[in-house]
Amino acid sequence: QVQLVESGGGLVQAGGSLRLSCAASGSSFSSNTMGWYRQAPGKQRELVARITSGGSTSYAGSVKGRFTISRDNAKKTVSLQMNSLKPEDTAVYYCNSVWPLGAVYWGQGTQVTVSS
Repeated sequence: QVQLVESGGGLVQAGGSLRLSCAASGSSFSSNTMGWYRQAPGKQRELVARITSGGSTSYAGSVKGRFTISRDNAKKTVSLQMNSLKPEDTAVYYCNSVWPLGAVYWGQGTQVTVSS
């Protein structure tokens, strides 16, 4: 059974930083594309950042230059370093794992609140 467990969310002032981490279970971590999504109240879930098994990264335009996604295959973790946070970054952040054959898994989410 695959489990994704996020941590690191919290309350921060605008301009501050937070680091989210996602710990994954299962044997196929290094082959998976890992991502971070977020969902603000009343809005659809959106992709924030993604990192492939080969280490290629992509970001939503709204976070490019401020957020950095990284992975540690030995520890089966994916992290999201968030700098220069803005109130509009407030959302529940979800870890996502896409396996090579298409199976998709989600974490339970962690709340990030940025105060102005």
